[in-house]
Amino acid sequence: MALPTSKYLAGSLGFFLFVVSSVSTEAAVTCPDREPELEIWNPGHNEENRVEIRNGRKLLLSSSATVHSIHITDGGKLVIKDDVQPIILRTRHILIENDGELHIGSELCPYQGNVVIVLYGRADDGSQPNPYFGQKYLGVSKGGTLEIHGKKKLSWTFLNKTLHPGGMEEGGYYFERSWGHRGVIVHVIDPKTGAVVHSDRFDTYRAKEESVRLAQYLGRVANGMILSVAVNDEGSRNLDDLARKAMTKLGSKHFLHLGFRHPWSFITIKGNPSSSVEDHIEYQGHKGSAVAKVFKLFKAENGEHFNVSSTSEWVQDVEWTEWFEKPDKARSKDMEKLSDFKAAHPDKICRQPVDIQAMTLDGADLSTEVFYKGGHDYQFLCHGKDQTGEGCRNYRVRFLCGKSVKPKLTVTVDTNVNSTILNLVDDVSSWRPGDRLVVASTDYSMYQAEEFQVLPCRTCRPTQVKVAGKATYLHMGEVVDGVDMRAEVGLLTRNVVVMGEMEQQCYEYSSKLCSFFDFDTFGGHIKIGLDFKATHIEGLELKYMGQQTMGHYPIHFHMAGDVDEKGGYNPPTYVKDTSIHNTFSRCVTVHGSNGLLVKDVVGYDALGHCFFTEDGPEERNTFDHCLGLLVKPSTLLPSDRDSRMCKLITEGAYPGYIPKPRQDCSAVSTFWIANPHNNLINCAAAGSEETGFWFVLHHVPTGPSAGMYSPGYSEHMPMGKFSNNRAHSNYRAGMIIDNGVKTTPASAKDKRPILTLISGRYSPHKDADPLKPREPAIIEGFIAYKNQDHGAWLRGGDVWLDNCQFADNGIGLTLASGGTFPHDDGSKQEIKNSLFVGESGNLGTETMDNEIWGPGGLDHRGRTLPIGPDFPIRGIQFYDGPINVQNCTFRKFAALDGRHTSALAFRLNNAWQSCPNNNVTAIRFEDVPITSRVFFGEPGPWFNDLDMDGDKTSVFHDVDGSVSEYPGSYLIKEDNWLIKHPDCIDVPDWRGSICSGHFAQIYIQAYKPANLKMKIIKNDYHNHPLYLEGALSKSTHYQQYQPVITLRKGYTIHWDKTAPEELAIWLINFNKNDWIQVGFCYPKGTTFSILSDIHNRLLKKTYKTGTFYRTSQMEKLEHRYPTKGYYYWDEDTGLLFLKLKAQNEKERFAFCSVKGCERIRIKAVIPKTAGVSDCEATAYPKYIETPIVEVPMPKKLSSAQLKTKDHLIEVKIETYKKQYFHLKDDFAYIEVDGVRFFLTEEGVQLVVIDGHHGKVVDRVTFKNSILQGIPAQIENYVNNIKDHSIVLLTSKGRFISRGPWTKVLEKLGAGEGFRLKEKVAFVGFKGSFRPVWVKLVTNEDSAKIYQALPVPVLKKMKL
Repeated sequence: MALPTSKYLAGSLGFFLFVVSSVSTEAAVTCPDREPELEIWNPGHNEENRVEIRNGRKLLLSSSATVHSIHITDGGKLVIKDDVQPIILRTRHILIENDGELHIGSELCPYQGNVVIVLYGRADDGSQPNPYFGQKYLGVSKGGTLEIHGKKKLSWTFLNKTLHPGGMEEGGYYFERSWGHRGVIVHVIDPKTGAVVHSDRFDTYRAKEESVRLAQYLGRVANGMILSVAVNDEGSRNLDDLARKAMTKLGSKHFLHLGFRHPWSFITIKGNPSSSVEDHIEYQGHKGSAVAKVFKLFKAENGEHFNVSSTSEWVQDVEWTEWFEKPDKARSKDMEKLSDFKAAHPDKICRQPVDIQAMTLDGADLSTEVFYKGGHDYQFLCHGKDQTGEGCRNYRVRFLCGKSVKPKLTVTVDTNVNSTILNLVDDVSSWRPGDRLVVASTDYSMYQAEEFQVLPCRTCRPTQVKVAGKATYLHMGEVVDGVDMRAEVGLLTRNVVVMGEMEQQCYEYSSKLCSFFDFDTFGGHIKIGLDFKATHIEGLELKYMGQQTMGHYPIHFHMAGDVDEKGGYNPPTYVKDTSIHNTFSRCVTVHGSNGLLVKDVVGYDALGHCFFTEDGPEERNTFDHCLGLLVKPSTLLPSDRDSRMCKLITEGAYPGYIPKPRQDCSAVSTFWIANPHNNLINCAAAGSEETGFWFVLHHVPTGPSAGMYSPGYSEHMPMGKFSNNRAHSNYRAGMIIDNGVKTTPASAKDKRPILTLISGRYSPHKDADPLKPREPAIIEGFIAYKNQDHGAWLRGGDVWLDNCQFADNGIGLTLASGGTFPHDDGSKQEIKNSLFVGESGNLGTETMDNEIWGPGGLDHRGRTLPIGPDFPIRGIQFYDGPINVQNCTFRKFAALDGRHTSALAFRLNNAWQSCPNNNVTAIRFEDVPITSRVFFGEPGPWFNDLDMDGDKTSVFHDVDGSVSEYPGSYLIKEDNWLIKHPDCIDVPDWRGSICSGHFAQIYIQAYKPANLKMKIIKNDYHNHPLYLEGALSKSTHYQQYQPVITLRKGYTIHWDKTAPEELAIWLINFNKNDWIQVGFCYPKGTTFSILSDIHNRLLKKTYKTGTFYRTSQMEKLEHRYPTKGYYYWDEDTGLLFLKLKAQNEKERFAFCSVKGCERIRIKAVIPKTAGVSDCEATAYPKYIETPIVEVPMPKKLSSAQLKTKDHLIEVKIETYKKQYFHLKDDFAYIEVDGVRFFLTEEGVQLVVIDGHHGKVVDRVTFKNSILQGIPAQIENYVNNIKDHSIVLLTSKGRFISRGPWTKVLEKLGAGEGFRLKEKVAFVGFKGSFRPVWVKLVTNEDSAKIYQALPVPVLKKMKL
């Protein structure tokens, strides 16, 4: 290779010099600390130095300093010098205004050094607060410029590999128990992997049988397995020699002599007694701690070392009492006496405190000197400013008291190295040693978020970091069952820091503050006001910021108007790449400001709503790739407060106000969006005390924003972009669209304080105008998992979800309209192309702080559970409607015996309407037993009596049969006879029925009185009335009843007291010419005035359309004209008959017609002496109708059309007497999936179906002669039927209904004590359990069972 020539070198050198010169010039321009006009400024440390930087003066701070305050104005400029030793600037506040500027780096020249701005001061230190900014602030006012640009670092990413407890490569384990788990607890651990393969508890305190079971259990463990055995609480009382010797054989030396409540821990390798480690200690009594602790190191098959450790102990917890001031009656001259405090505060101070703390009444700490006397009472002195040797002056005191001991047992399997490698999705090479990270919880509890510090790691790839310590909890790093559950990992450390300087403990600067917090909450804050010149923040760390006072938040844009190009800001204003943690009031607040970009911001451990839009007019703001986690309650707004705060903080309420915390407060959220026209993209709400994303509605703007828009504007405003967001580990919900805030002060009429939560309805329309076309709110790519109550609760008009994922939520999704009426009639809620997982492979971590741990899923493995062990987990919950569910997959929903898990279900304890236009289409089930597809509820835990109106009228439309296998069918509650017909097929596992028909609703509004119970009867099932209480509270001036009805049928309506004087009957979901006929019960002597009208709910206008006239002929009711109709008053029965017929067309999802809601209004003049208006006894049999199937049942899908291996088999059993004139005959058959088996002779017929595959395997008839003469024949036949068989039976003629042969029905599940009549239909099961669908029907004239049975027949596991 030829060497370069000198000419070439010279040319290259010249080019190099040119480049260096150019770069240096550019750096001088872009790096603010290179500006030549800057004057070096090192003010030193003086807390009285009030710095004024004005009149064009430009200063360069190059060393640490302490000043009273800094005011930058009139063209003044302060720049923080880079490339120097770390700079710490302490100041009470910094105010930037009138062309003043503060620069720390720039966008093109990020700050590389380390600078900390410390905002100091107490709220009560006597300093004069700024009337706009307050105290302890960095403030940007009119004309001010704030430029903060720290190092470019990745803000947050995701784990790319699951992080196991204890730092294990695979597995890892932590187990903790206390009261309620008494006895000997054994863990069996695989030495190859460190995984716990089995565990069990043996209550050898309670019963000797447990000792036998323990010995047998230990004997079955394979040699070579690791055993960890320990005692929790007490395990010796019934510990017999068999168990003691079995443990001694394993290598124990102390178990043989284990005594009462002795802590004892033991680890061994089965078959190798010499490997044993053991610890044992005697019980120290109820006031003494005692611990037995062992650990042992093992090497896994993959070469990884791991520890197994176990502790068995009695723990004495301690806690501080409240603060007490010196008792009035205390007369100590030389010392203070504990006995004086006990006398003044009985039962609040322990007998022998462990420690004591004292402070002056104004908050100064005092040291105490304690003198014991007689071992019990003691006296103490205070030392400090203004104290004397004669007791304590001007003070308060608290005591540290020990509680009674409690048992505690722990077992841990973790790595032998106290560091962990985190595998991450993105390049994290910008994260450096010393940086602090937070890994979000991936379980129900947000408190499982864990902090780590980055360590040096030469071998780490760009997507790895090494951190100190080991995880305590499981943090998922993978897609689980199709749902992305990777834990977020956020960077907390930045090289530019603004922080508050804090006191060591709470002090009162706001009412009752220290009742809720035991730490100082008066942090610093940054506030940007109207007409600022420029603000750009990136690469900043904010900690100990925010105050528990209004308007003082870590970052606060206050009434700044448009802060993007629309407001003349170029480049637009932004907050990017910022870490906000350990804050005392929110994270980022956008108040009366529009167009702000908040991007790559991490908010962690915050009080109150984290990302907060305040008054309602905030629009066009974008939250892009923001992470919020560990968001806790705050005292500021009702919506910030938890239940306790809500009850204790009642400022602004009218006298007599009684808080209802779950209604008025309890809404603290990671993202609180007060106007839907904002953008949320790629954000994560990874743990809030209540909710992840909450869209709340301000009917009018509040606070300083009052008057910025007309009433109702935000309620109709189209939603901004909501895409690829995720929410997990929240208590109430991952996301809520619902509610408004009260925008009026408290009054006698409404005692609630302003901004408490109230009802609100969202209905987006073009230009926020309800008279213009709807503009659906699109929720796209949303992920919600491990939220205790709801994945999402979305109420409104057109709210549509697409490509979303829900997993491990108590309830995946509820779509709601308005309860009584959809607020935006004609709209619908919709979800499509989405995935729901009931119980995923994310099992969580079993620890003491888990709310619930228990069995779940198809494999019955232990796992964390959302609410209670028997809570009915649901994928989609139908509430009111209309909703549309299309092309969705449900995975791993499996009910247990005692927990009614289901993919599709209904809102519990529902008083509202249920819409027959709730449609489901193209549903797929994976690992969902067919018995767990749907559940309508049953009386019991969580469902209560299942007796509310909405509970009784549940219905949805299975458009293509993908749920029920019957295309076009409706699924209804099994006992709703208003919409049931003779061919409906019961599905007992669902507590529902599959039906066909044309359905609608009537809303019956009753006035004068409004507190009646209504009974409605369909004439063809008069023995099955439906009772309705009404949807509204009993205090309203009218009541509303909302039954779903079958069209083209006759009904009667009755009351439990005298009929209402006024009724308004609304025709809901009626298409043109749809009708029903109704007889309303009234007392004799009643006279009527009846008219029809149309009510336009949007315009709030009513138009009379016609009058009803009395007729003496029932047939004339058919003559219904647009302006004229007839009513028939059958005074003998007390029934007023009307034919209710729709006159106008309606849109597909509208409840009412295109012209408005068609109504019939009845005014009745009722005799004053009238009694109860219940005409059932006189109405029937006169108005009985024969049940007729108006709409034939759809044909069941063929096996080739089914997409799952499990399916339903259709079973029909019918036996009845037939009569043709004078001829009588009996008719009986059994039908299975359309194949009918007739019974031709008197006796019984049995059909046997294979319970695994649903195929008919045998059919046999037993004549009367056999039943009577040789009953053993049928008994032998039943005995020889294979287990796991479905057995169907029917009778014909006058069969032998008594005798020994009937015992076979007991073997097939009929139970005891039944008595057969002439006609019998029976569905039974031969097997080791009794399915819910086993049924016996027996009557004199007929017996009938129509059922759909699940195949294969599976036994539900016990809870």
